[in-house]
Amino acid sequence: MATYRFFIDNLRWLCAGMLLTFLSSFGQTFFISLFAGKIQGHFGLSLEDWGWAYAVGTGASAVVMIWAGALTDFLRTRVLGAVMLGMLALACVFMAANAWAALLPLVIFGLRFTGQGMASHIAVTSMSRWFTANRGKALSIATLGFSVGEAFLPVLFVTLMLFVDWRLLWIVAALISLLSIPVLIGLLRQERTPQGHVDQAQATGLAGRHWSRKDVLSHWLFWLMIPALLGPSAFNTAFFFFQVHFAEVKSWEHLQLVALFPLYSGLAVGTMLLSGWLLDRFGTPKLIPWIQLPMVVAFGLFSVTQTLGLAALGLVFLAISAGANATIPNAFWAEFYGTRHLGAIKALAAAIMVLGSALGPGIVGTLVDRGFGIETQFVGIAGFFIFSSLLMGIGVTHAARDLSTTSQTT
Repeated sequence: MATYRFFIDNLRWLCAGMLLTFLSSFGQTFFISLFAGKIQGHFGLSLEDWGWAYAVGTGASAVVMIWAGALTDFLRTRVLGAVMLGMLALACVFMAANAWAALLPLVIFGLRFTGQGMASHIAVTSMSRWFTANRGKALSIATLGFSVGEAFLPVLFVTLMLFVDWRLLWIVAALISLLSIPVLIGLLRQERTPQGHVDQAQATGLAGRHWSRKDVLSHWLFWLMIPALLGPSAFNTAFFFFQVHFAEVKSWEHLQLVALFPLYSGLAVGTMLLSGWLLDRFGTPKLIPWIQLPMVVAFGLFSVTQTLGLAALGLVFLAISAGANATIPNAFWAEFYGTRHLGAIKALAAAIMVLGSALGPGIVGTLVDRGFGIETQFVGIAGFFIFSSLLMGIGVTHAARDLSTTSQTT
């Protein structure tokens, strides 16, 4: 009953978050990679060429995110969100109209910065700041937009691609983004301020402090968290980015693989909602060390499977981590470092994750072209997640001793 009342009382803000996370899909790897075969064929690109074009554009967006992400500390979500959705629509049109391979990194920059970068960042930062005691629930509900996009857009757009030119589908994405701007503004007609009403309503972090971005950069825990920030964005991105190649290696039709994605998305939604409830009940320190271990199993299965059944099981474990990863790490920054400078701090973390999503396709694509098969690489990726989980567990367990016991009721 309390969860239902929370949802009803905060419906407009939660829906705004869901809208932004859904629209971020047009800049997410899972969506762009649907067109990988068409783009490579149209421009005559190898896997390595396409991977590094993607890496350069995404890497540039990570650099800009460090500055732009801090704008969420000063600008209202409805203003900044509307601007970014307009820019996302322009980036989609750019993809549809671009005729030169040399401009692909710029196209990717536009899509990744406005979609994967800022639309996602604005949504999760707003939820983390606006809600404290119910932060887990707010994040789990708002980030449902990610899963809705992952569940329906791949099947829809791959099917449409059988009948419609792929460039026209990017025009459709642009129109959806533009039409969503008045919806976002309407939902946030009564918006909370970026600074969360008043100073005393802001939550503190470690040692009862309001940490600045400079303070976070000098804190040892941040550096132990970097592998955990890079890993999911780098290697989940690489998996979806090379989904066409992965299907070819396994001798499956691409549509057969894509047909499994709703299973992944549905389980990710369930895990997301469950992790939000667990987060509010148990807190970040007890949960975050475990969230990447299912990816060890997932990539292990991807490396050995020759059947769609085992691929589906791998997606189950990938979904468990993906759902938890959508809520728990976002709450980590607010819980450990406070909310006063949350936009700037989250922008730094988002930049690292975006950088990871740039490195993943570039590295995997290069290694494939150098003779290191994607199945072999998946074994190494599984080992990486064991390493990142170990570092994260040591760091969070030790740092949690200094967490403030102050609680909020929002």
